[in-house]
Amino acid sequence: MEKPAGMFDRDHEWSALGRFIRDEQAGATLGVVSGRRRQGKTFLLDAACRAAGGFYFGATEATGAESLRRISAALTAHTSPAVPYRFADWFEAVDALLALGADRPVPVVIDEFPYLAKAAPELPSVIQEAFRPLREPRTRSRTRLLLCGSALSFMGKLLSGNAPLRGRAGLELVVRTLDHQLAARFWGISDPRLALQVNAVVGGTPAYRREFARGDTPAGPADFDDWVVRTVLNPETPLFREARYLLAEEPDLRDTALYLSVLAAVADGNATRGGVAGYLERKATDIAHPINVLEDAGLLHRDVDAFRENRSTYRIAEPLIGFYHAIMRPVWDQLERPGNAARVWRASRRRFDSKVLGPHFEQICREWALHHADPDLFGGLPARVGHGVVHDPKARTGHEVDVAVVGIADGAQAPLLAIGEAKWNDTMGVGHIERLRHIRDLIGRAGRFDTRATRLLCFSGAGFNEKARAAASGSGDVLLIDLPTLYGS
Repeated sequence: MEKPAGMFDRDHEWSALGRFIRDEQAGATLGVVSGRRRQGKTFLLDAACRAAGGFYFGATEATGAESLRRISAALTAHTSPAVPYRFADWFEAVDALLALGADRPVPVVIDEFPYLAKAAPELPSVIQEAFRPLREPRTRSRTRLLLCGSALSFMGKLLSGNAPLRGRAGLELVVRTLDHQLAARFWGISDPRLALQVNAVVGGTPAYRREFARGDTPAGPADFDDWVVRTVLNPETPLFREARYLLAEEPDLRDTALYLSVLAAVADGNATRGGVAGYLERKATDIAHPINVLEDAGLLHRDVDAFRENRSTYRIAEPLIGFYHAIMRPVWDQLERPGNAARVWRASRRRFDSKVLGPHFEQICREWALHHADPDLFGGLPARVGHGVVHDPKARTGHEVDVAVVGIADGAQAPLLAIGEAKWNDTMGVGHIERLRHIRDLIGRAGRFDTRATRLLCFSGAGFNEKARAAASGSGDVLLIDLPTLYGS
């Protein structure tokens, strides 16, 4: 299959779909494609169907009877049979889809599958029966059925545990958001500082540039503030209300006010379960369910403390939602009135730096260490990268570590490959290096990690002074990492 010229990146996803669709083996096969909304799943699957001569059906919120009529009409238009299809039930519909692959491998896509399953809860079991290994309609078919959905809580359970389709799928593909380096290329931004600022607002969701901002990108670093005002803070653009719609589109989020308050608590810096409970003035047990639901929906992410596994913190997984709760929601009434955006943004700029940009920069540093950095920089391949708090018993305090790179354990102690500190707006000096050395000593004395080869990482969005550079050049265990390095330049 030839990849469409207008498709940015997605080489891995396109290749995986191509291998699945072109597979010549006998028997129909099932695949599941998932991912957060606005990532280009529909574009990807529709393009695959066009390239391979397949059938694409996009489900909508409708009753089971209406959905059957819609898929009957769509399949009739696709195949032009002598007699139009009028499916009486989903068994007939699924068998008709399997019949499409009688002569060759054919992709068949059901997009927004959760809508169909909500209207017809028996559908996963119907597909399970249709894909029974020795069932004749399946063995005679080479249909490559792809079920796609954006409701992560539903799609995550589709193949898990005792679910009907458990063990039936030959492909499980997740279409992820673009990472910070790809997002910068997609937005056409070469300045790494500007790229990270934009990424802290809209993340790596492709639709936010092309459809929601209508191709409007900052002309340069000096245009960033004006860009925020004319796009995400502008009531006339789809970006303005997108964060609210993302929450409303999740089928498992029923008490919207409660979930909004949980996200607001995390955006305000209450990263622990106890902190969220205190912000909401509720017991920790009362907020366990909404936190779990937000995790399943892919809107919250739980980070386990790198040094204390029984302690976790939460962060908002979608940058636009974090931006909305930190900047927009507290002054929503003012923003809805035309002409107020510039005034609100001037008053919110400092809050943006501390509540949005700083934490986002730290997360980008962790992702760079895990997915982009050469393992030779750390002396080994990272098994996991996180953050945490190191207890100092003598000073009776805790030291926060922004980046902790843990290697693969060969013995009782896992190697701590590196620890790091990330500062967005601070020029880092030798004091930051000495602080990391002290923390490394504390970790070594605690005995849980092997710190004999631990490197010290200083990440800065503002640069380093001469003393820091001299200390790094005179020592093999100190690495200074700036924004161009994080962006691969």
